[in-house]
Amino acid sequence: MSSVRLVLVDQDGILVEGGDGGDPDRIRPVPGAREALDLLRSRGVRTGVLTRRRGGPSEADRRRVDERIDELLGPFDVRAVRPHASERDGDRGESGPVLWAAGRSCTPPERIAVVGASADCVEAARGAGAHGVLVPGPGVRPEETAGAGHVAPDLLTAVRGLLSGPPRQHVLVDERAIVAAYRPVDGAG
Repeated sequence: MSSVRLVLVDQDGILVEGGDGGDPDRIRPVPGAREALDLLRSRGVRTGVLTRRRGGPSEADRRRVDERIDELLGPFDVRAVRPHASERDGDRGESGPVLWAAGRSCTPPERIAVVGASADCVEAARGAGAHGVLVPGPGVRPEETAGAGHVAPDLLTAVRGLLSGPPRQHVLVDERAIVAAYRPVDGAG
């Protein structure tokens, strides 16, 4: 049985698509998200949303987006907000939101896993003492994928790996993302 008691999931691209524009009607669950969350909840693992608030939508629009995500995939035990890159103090992997979620849920960081679409999410988890799993999103560089330590092609694969036990050392949940990252480009090497 896994020692992970809370899984924080990166909202945009891992949990839902279309959530960054402020229009709740555009939000769609990512394939496999419902199954992954149901699996966690059936095992007594709490779930949370990790989101990055950028400018743009009003606070009222953001609340409507959050409510729509809860309707589609909730309920969630905690919602943590990561600062946008322009709002950070130079700490690329801002661990504050992960630590806030730990306190809010009364869960020690070492029993938390963060499933994120960027190296920043994995670094935030590591900085807080939590487990990080990278589900590489668009724009993630191959060296970030290689340096992540724990990689999965999607949320469901990440959850299945987490439920079989916490990530240990540099063991990958699924190596397809690493293999794809190092595949030669046509005409090269």
